[in-house]
Amino acid sequence: MSTDEMKPAGGPLLLPSLETPTLTKAELAELLFDKLGLNKRESKDMVEAFFDIIHDSLVQGREVKLSGFGNFNIRRKAPRPGRNPRTGESIPIKARNVVTFHASHKLKGVVQGDVPGDEDFE
Repeated sequence: MSTDEMKPAGGPLLLPSLETPTLTKAELAELLFDKLGLNKRESKDMVEAFFDIIHDSLVQGREVKLSGFGNFNIRRKAPRPGRNPRTGESIPIKARNVVTFHASHKLKGVVQGDVPGDEDFE
């Protein structure tokens, strides 16, 4: 598919790059440092503590709800038959827990451009 095929009629390019921008924990800590005036160590510790709380809650099987952002859930996937794509050999896939994320309607609206992005998430 050419880049011309990805453009809506008269509109911007839908996929300007195949590279996905990433927001790292270090960048989050830097943003806390810049916007809130915390020192760098406090910023880093706050980001680490935030993700530790989410991690620990999910490991314990609890749902994590971030109002205005979305929900992290643990879902149990049943065992199922699978296939090795290289050899075609049938292999069993064991039951397992997976983490799912569902974005809130507010976040979806901001991403789609339906809601101004400068509103606070509550």
